[in-house]
Amino acid sequence: MIIEQEQKFKEVLSKIEGEISEQSFFNKFLELYPEVWKKHKITFSKFNRSKQFGQTIPLPKPEVSLRKEIRKWLQKQ
Repeated sequence: MIIEQEQKFKEVLSKIEGEISEQSFFNKFLELYPEVWKKHKITFSKFNRSKQFGQTIPLPKPEVSLRKEIRKWLQKQ
């Protein structure tokens, strides 16, 4: 979960030069918002550690979840 995702994605989109792809968007997001990315990964890690032994909760890795959000957002644009 990224706070103010819509605003951040719009900012990233305005900073991309050349062809816009999921990969270029992902790379630019990491470049512009390293603190947000770090927090996103930490939240994932805390959640994984908080699970009880033997329980599985299907939660995508941070990279996968961010790419999915980017893909959905770009399709809406």
